Amino acid sequence: MTTGTTIASLADVPESGSLLFTVADGHAEDREAILVRCDEEPGVRAWINTCPHEYQRLDRGRGAAMRDGEIICPKHGSMFDACSGECDNGEAAGTTLPSVSVAVEDGEVLLADDDYTFRHEGGIDDDGPSSTSHIGF
Repeated sequence: MTTGTTIASLADVPESGSLLFTVADGHAEDREAILVRCDEEPGVRAWINTCPHEYQRLDRGRGAAMRDGEIICPKHGSMFDACSGECDNGEAAGTTLPSVSVAVEDGEVLLADDDYTFRHEGGIDDDGPSSTSHIGF
């Protein structure tokens, strides 16, 4: 049995696209991560939500673009294998997405990575209300 914090229900991870969540790294810095479906066990993988070629969020809050089991960088179109995180094309060729270890138990996706602490579902800026006022002082 794996111990870890529940990130989401496996049923909540879209078949195509991603589920965005926030973790804290070993320096207590918040980092965005994504859960994506994968054909290999345990059926999902988690990656830090940044293209390793050039800082670019893969999931901008509406799910990462995916095609044929690959995550597409919205800036240059490089494609990363959803299971291995490896890229063999475009500007990011030869790079690999930084991984976040997860496990699946009883239909729940658990954080199984000692280097990260689960903060919340959603992106870094999704943890509270923000002002919508257009009035400046």
